[in-house]
Amino acid sequence: MKASKAHERGDLVFLIAVVLLAAYGVVAVYSASYYNAEVQYGDSAFYFKKQLLGFVLGLAAMLGLSFLDYRKLRNLGLPALILSLVLLALVFVPGLGKSNYGATRWIGFGGFTVQPSEIAKLGFVLFTAGYFAKDPARLRTFRGILPVLGAGIAMCVLIMLEPNMSVTMCVGAIMVGMLFLGGIKKRTLALLLVPALLLVPVLIAMEPYRLQRLSAFVDPWASPQEEGYQLIQSLYALANGGFFGTGLFHSRQKFRFLPFAESDFILAVIAEETGFFGVLVLFCAIGVVVWRGMRIANRCEDLFGYMLSAGITLAFAVQSALNALVVSGCIPPTGLPLPLISAGNTSLIVTMAGMGLVLGVSRHTGGHKKHKIYK
Repeated sequence: MKASKAHERGDLVFLIAVVLLAAYGVVAVYSASYYNAEVQYGDSAFYFKKQLLGFVLGLAAMLGLSFLDYRKLRNLGLPALILSLVLLALVFVPGLGKSNYGATRWIGFGGFTVQPSEIAKLGFVLFTAGYFAKDPARLRTFRGILPVLGAGIAMCVLIMLEPNMSVTMCVGAIMVGMLFLGGIKKRTLALLLVPALLLVPVLIAMEPYRLQRLSAFVDPWASPQEEGYQLIQSLYALANGGFFGTGLFHSRQKFRFLPFAESDFILAVIAEETGFFGVLVLFCAIGVVVWRGMRIANRCEDLFGYMLSAGITLAFAVQSALNALVVSGCIPPTGLPLPLISAGNTSLIVTMAGMGLVLGVSRHTGGHKKHKIYK
């Protein structure tokens, strides 16, 4: 049966929500960064222009990939995984890896920098979806899921060495989440979760700076000028915003009080300028993206499309939630951008490209069948 015209357009609600979020991110980045950009670079629009370029490139990637038949990507999982691991390893090559604030998380090519961990998340989703699609029975046994566990752990180790605890947790959550969505046995899931949860405090104890961040999370006012500084400034921004905010472009904390105001802590500036109501609207839009993404996955007719769209949507949801929890002081501070919103072209372009793949799944499936979990 020929697909309807509405179906060929894909999920327009999903498309509109993603584009609106990314477009708002361009405005939010300008608001959060113009003072710091003027002081640091002599150009108040420095971060704005970079974010606008990322939005244009991301939109082109999203629309272009949405017309691609996602089933053609089924055999690209292993190459995507290998590329991801190679890029993560190149971070440690002298001359290529770029360090900032004590962490080496970027690769530099001339005047451009790329953050491999953002690409690795999408590469891992592609690999996992393709691996299980070739033989759904692999989901039923522990031996069958070992390659996915191995790939995820390898990524986590490389990202941890940067060091980047937050993205490590994000990749780990995506790995467990995709296995759960694929339908692995509850007993197997428990065997994975218990040691993973026990490993978290061990990893924190291994590095002094992580213990300091944990201490600052418990009582940020114990070190208001050091480890607790960033969280305190974020909480000031949240409190200053109240219900309806101080107004767009009128944040006080962005005047170099709040570190990383345009990136990891942009949500604090948004909360200060738009208040609780503005943040509520923002996360309703994020919720729409997650809802429609999972709806697309649920209506997909094959396991590959289901796990591809569900995995990409899950990655977006996990990262959004972790960022909000950090900014509000619910979990220890970690460096993790708010997807589609925070400054950073690698994150923006890769996230929008991933959303294009999800939109492509909605374009190329019949839409009347529901995916069956393989157990």
